[in-house]
This record gives sequence, C-alpha cells and structure tokens, in this order.
Amino acid sequence: METFFNAEFIIRLFMAVAMGFLLGLERELTNKYAGLRTHILVCLGACIFTLLSIYGFPTFAQGDNIIVDNATGIRDTSRVAAQIVTGIGFIGAGTVLRNGPMVFGLTTAATLWIAASIGMACGAGMFGIAVIATVLSVAVLTLIRIFERQFLPSSGKQIRRFKVVIYCDNDDVKKIYDYLTSKVDTMLDFSTKKLIENNEKSKISSIFNLNNKKAVKDLYNKLNNLAKLDSITLQEINE
Repeated sequence: METFFNAEFIIRLFMAVAMGFLLGLERELTNKYAGLRTHILVCLGACIFTLLSIYGFPTFAQGDNIIVDNATGIRDTSRVAAQIVTGIGFIGAGTVLRNGPMVFGLTTAATLWIAASIGMACGAGMFGIAVIATVLSVAVLTLIRIFERQFLPSSGKQIRRFKVVIYCDNDDVKKIYDYLTSKVDTMLDFSTKKLIENNEKSKISSIFNLNNKKAVKDLYNKLNNLAKLDSITLQEINE
C-alpha cells in the first residue's frame, strides 16, 4: 500500500506543472485562447493518468514493486495512458476554428498535444525527455515564428486580422471607408451606426486582414490624421 504522500510522485506532478507552465506561457504571451491554465492542467492531468496507469491498480502494482498478474501472466500498464492520446484530441479540436479558407488554432492544438506527452513523460519519471521536449517545443514556437517573419513575409500564414472601431462625424464615414479599402488586403466587414445621443456622429466598425503587421501603426496614425475623430481603437483578432 502506498503512503498518503509519495515524494517521487509529488516531484513528478510538480515537474508536469512546471513544464506545462513553460508551454502555456508562450501561448499566453501571444494572446492565444488556450494559455497558462489550459496547458498546465493538460500536462498535469496527463501526468496523473500516467501515474494511475502504472501504479494505481493493485492487481498489477504493489508500491514500488511492479508485479505480473498471476492469472494471465500479462501486465499492460499502458491501457489508461494510451487513452490520453485519444482524449486530448477533443480538447485540441475545440481550439481549431475555420473561417472560409483560413484555419486558426492548429498550433495551439499541437501545443496541447505536446503538453499531454510531456505530462506523460513526467508521470513515467522520464524527466530528461520532459525537459528536452519542453525546451524544443518552446524553441519551435518562438524561433520559427521569428524565422517566418524575417524570411517568409509574403506567406499567407502571415495574414493578421484586425478590428477597428471609430467614432467620428457622419461626413467622415465615406472618407474612412475609401481609405481602408485602399490600404487593407481584405475587408471582411464594414458597418456604421448613428449614435442615438447625437445623430451627427457615427460609430464605424470594421474587420479586415493585413499581410504586413508593420503597416498597422502607419494605418492607425493615418486614420487619426484623416479626419477629426472622437476616438479610435485598433486591435488584432488572434486565433
């Protein structure tokens, strides 16, 4: 019978939390929907299921001394752990979004998949693999992004989606619309609504794509100088 607190198991659990934190931190810093908490919980959960798979069934395990089932002569501790690979697919699928020809969230889904595998490695006590896998994963997420921006600037994957909300005079609406359509790659939405409290003012909402993220600052400054605006907000819509 295991003691209530097993130091080795606790170390494995905390290692899983640490590795999940590092993966989730990168996703959090890039404003992805699945961030710190999601990756930590996935990694920790995979670690727990792996520990249960190996040590949680007394027919196959007694304390630290793993034994073979005398009835069958077969010991299969991978049954529970194997279902992690299948189960994590449901969480990953929830992060993938499709909008026309564009698909968002595949990278986040992949990091959740990797987080589960790292958690399994921690649960099995394979800390070397867990640490190396975490370092490599974070390196891929950060360094490859820099590589894509530097050497593949025209790639369709570099398209960014933005939303702008502008409060302005009614006379400036067409001027702003003409400028946006001439500068953005694709206009996905453009709507105007007169303010109830002041019929001479309008609220403009627009969603558009830009291939060059560096052009966003110029676009913002130009819109500010294009007309006498009451306010303007520009934000990136992340995957």
